[in-house]
Parts: sequence; C-alpha cells; structure tokens
Amino acid sequence: MKENDICRIAVFYDGAYFFKVSSYYLFQHERRARLSFRGLHDFIVAEVAQREGIPHSRCRIVDANYFQGRLTAQQASDQDRLFSDRVFEDALTRADIALYQQHLAVRSDGSYEEKRIDVWLALEAFEMTCLKTYDVVAIITGDGDFVPLVRKLNTRGTRVMLLGWEFEYDREDGRTMRTQVSTGLIDRVNYPVMMKPLIDDRARRHDNLIDNLFMPRSEFAPEWESRSFHRQEIARSNALPADFVEGTELQGTIVNLIGSKGYGFIKPENGNDNYFFHASDLVDVTIDELRYDDRVNFVTARGEKGIVAKNVRLDESEYLPDDEEDAEADDTVV
Repeated sequence: MKENDICRIAVFYDGAYFFKVSSYYLFQHERRARLSFRGLHDFIVAEVAQREGIPHSRCRIVDANYFQGRLTAQQASDQDRLFSDRVFEDALTRADIALYQQHLAVRSDGSYEEKRIDVWLALEAFEMTCLKTYDVVAIITGDGDFVPLVRKLNTRGTRVMLLGWEFEYDREDGRTMRTQVSTGLIDRVNYPVMMKPLIDDRARRHDNLIDNLFMPRSEFAPEWESRSFHRQEIARSNALPADFVEGTELQGTIVNLIGSKGYGFIKPENGNDNYFFHASDLVDVTIDELRYDDRVNFVTARGEKGIVAKNVRLDESEYLPDDEEDAEADDTVV
C-alpha cells in the first residue's frame, strides 16, 4: 500500500453470533445495552489503524454486510416479531450495512435453524474481496468454519481481523450457557481482537471508544421492550433485602444509566439487589456526568415502591492522583 493510499476495510457479520453477543450485553451483562453498529465500526477503524501502523484518517470502512436467517412474514407475525424486526433493519440501514437473509429451516420439533449461512458469507466475502480489493476484512464470528476463508483472503494479501467474544452465564433453569471462539480461527487470523476483556477493563471505563460500543436504549429497542426491561429492573429494586437498614452508608457501582429519564441503578458492594436512584438525589455531580462503572457512595432509603439510593456522590478516592492514592494505600499497611 502506497504512503497516501486509503486502507480499505470491509466488515462481515455472522448475524446469529452477533445477535447472541448483543443479547448477552442487554440481558446478562451489567452494561444492560445492545451493541452499536456505528460504535463498533469506529472501534474497528481505530484498531486497524493501530495494527497497520497508519494514521486513523487513512482507514475507511467501504463495505459492511450482515448475514442472518429470517422468519417468514407469517411466522414473524405469529410470534409478534414484525415490528422488532423492522426496528433492527432500520438500525442496519442507519449504519449503512447491507442485509443478506434467507429463510430459516424448520426442524422436526418445530424449532428453527440456519442452513448454509456461513457458506454464503464466505463466498460473498471472497468474491467481494476479489472485485473490490479490500486491504483488511473484519469478521464478527466465533465459528472455526471460516478458517478456509481466512486462508484464501491471505493468499490475496488481504489481512483479516477477528472480533470475537467469549462469555458464559447461568440460565434460570440452572444450566450454564457458554459462547466460545474457535482457537483455530484465533490462531489463523492476522489481527485477533477478543472484545470482552477490553470492554470489562476498568482502565478503559471512561474510554469513549469502548463506551460508544453500546447503543442508547432509545435507539436499539422497540418501546415495549424498553418499558418491559425497566419494569423488571425496578421490580427487583422494589423488594426489600432481609438485612435492609434504612440510613446505611454504602458503596457501589453504577450499572445502568437512563439519562433521558433522569434515573439509574447502583450495584451495591454487599451483593444485594440494585438500588434505584433519581437525578434529584445526586450530590455535586449531574446525571450527564456519571458514567457506567463509576464508583459511588450513597445512603440507603425506603422509597414509595422499594429501596432507593439517596445522597449519591462520586467516590472521591477513585479520582485521587496516583501519588496520593499510593500514599493512602500505604497508610493502611500494618
């Protein structure tokens, strides 16, 4: 690539995998939000610039493509999915992502499965690379079946970046669900990027590149989903813990912010359910200044519908200069 040439990037989404990851962050992770396509693309551009050793301004995503199975119109209507499907398609359109779909196959037990979507993605990725000469292809997947695609792209001089997530969580029925990335795929790509450790890294909790990986709730969910989610969150905070004592000073971490509505939730260090707080109960800080994962001090109180946090303040020890923080730590050594 010549000195002033643009680094041409193409992004290919394994839709079933991406949806699983995005749902994990919405329903299981403390972020409580779906992944943002625009934020993810900004991250990819920054990561490619770093890995290629070129200025950010010379990197461009020129194509983005999303592959998934889909229900028929009748199936989607029967499951009340038509509106949510359109909302998702709108999100793809806003992010300039081309959508590739084929109908899901129906198993004998009535469940659905994708067939040959991975083959279709691989064929399109290779053909488009041949025609458009991409410099870097970014794939969002965990499937080892894409190793042959990586080999083929490498023979053309195209570097491959993998964005992968590995995580696990316990279902309500007690089973543990795990999502892993093929080690063969990780070993084969030029630029493997394991996303979960980056997102969970406390050192990057105020990094806009990481924060912008998540969508504001108003952009990613139909109105009914947003209302339902917050009703569940508020319902959990309505139940009084057995050891609840009003007026207790506690520390916790911001795990959810709904700035447009003026409230959020704090996960206390004692492991009890999250505490609801309103913007009017913040001290020396506004809700717009708060960020996910900020540590705060607060006083427990009984609200009209359950436990709430009052007198919410940022934990000042989090923002001490390094030398003061070290000195404070040294004072605790016996």
